[in-house]
Amino acid sequence: MVSGYEHAAGHDVPGQYAGLVLDRFKFGDLTGYLCGRPDSAYWQQVGAIALLGCDCGEVGCWPLQAQVLTGDDSVIWRSFAQPYRPSRDYTSFGPFVFRRSQYEGAARKAALEAEMEQPS
Repeated sequence: MVSGYEHAAGHDVPGQYAGLVLDRFKFGDLTGYLCGRPDSAYWQQVGAIALLGCDCGEVGCWPLQAQVLTGDDSVIWRSFAQPYRPSRDYTSFGPFVFRRSQYEGAARKAALEAEMEQPS
């Protein structure tokens, strides 16, 4: 979705994102991170998390960041940003609203799968 948005907006280097590579980026508690409660002081200071990293595998190289707001019944992704292109306008991208119970279930499942993939 973000690739299409960036292409349509005429951004340079559009859509050069990939998923987060968990063995390269230490999130701390992944469920907390995805729910907008990162353990890392860096992400707490930024006030957002990286939802996608660079297609090279390094999240810090080219992250797509967003604020994650958790309400009683919903989780919202909003205020998207590309920190290396601060002039980009993402105001019409999102917000994306998820049912909290489904979102937290998916975050727990992702954390469990990531844990199972870690070498022992």
